[in-house]
Amino acid sequence: METTKRIKTLTGIVTGKSGDKSIRVTIGFKVKHPKYNKYIRRRTKLAVHDERNLCGVGDTVEITESRPYSRTKSWRVVQVTQKAIQA
Repeated sequence: METTKRIKTLTGIVTGKSGDKSIRVTIGFKVKHPKYNKYIRRRTKLAVHDERNLCGVGDTVEITESRPYSRTKSWRVVQVTQKAIQA
């Protein structure tokens, strides 16, 4: 029996850019409260590796799980799906 590993990809918004090739991405999702059956908004902040330094704050990016780049970074940018509008 052959098992294949499913690659996890997520879409989020860049909320921070610190250092070279590093960004902070916020992933928003909704969960249903077990007792009150109301949907609650939750978010996860991930440290992401940006190899080509293409991302800026406010961009929507697609990220995928990868090998650990540092203690906190184990995700990398696949593509920038939408650039932020600069004022």
